[in-house]
Amino acid sequence: DLKKVPGNIPPDIVKLDLSNNKIRQLRAKEFEDVNELKTLNLNSNGIAYIDPAAFSGLNNLEELDLSNNSLQNFEYGVLEDLYFLKILWLRENPWRCDYNIHYLFYWLKHHYDVHYNGLECKMPEEYKGWSVGKYVRSYYEECPKDKLPIYPETFDLDKDDEEWERHKEQSVQTVKKHGVIVTVIG
Repeated sequence: DLKKVPGNIPPDIVKLDLSNNKIRQLRAKEFEDVNELKTLNLNSNGIAYIDPAAFSGLNNLEELDLSNNSLQNFEYGVLEDLYFLKILWLRENPWRCDYNIHYLFYWLKHHYDVHYNGLECKMPEEYKGWSVGKYVRSYYEECPKDKLPIYPETFDLDKDDEEWERHKEQSVQTVKKHGVIVTVIG
């Protein structure tokens, strides 16, 4: 029934199992004095928040189990000190697929030697069941029409070809006046 990470952990410990407790958040530098730690199990705690500096000092950690918690995303920086991480357990968390999930996805993509599982969207409803990777890729595939125009009065998606060509010529002339090169794709 621990509600927080104990402060009296021996500094030379290699494996720490804190699973099945009631730790709801991980504060900054929770594990800074146990830098020999290789395996950390935080499974089934109800963790909803991890401070970006919570894992600071865990430079030798190889396996981290965060499964069966209440995590929706990671703030930028949460995984940055985990240089030697090899296994990351993420299953059974209510991952929210919105822009905040991108950090976790890109960290995993750039740390391709880290094996992970359980990264599936649980919220919002329209992405439920999707892999987070599929969600992130779809994020860039098609912008909603109401998000495309930077200046709505300048762009109209229903222009006919002649009007579009005139608009493009005007835009190029304007661009040349300001010394900026613009490439329009699509």
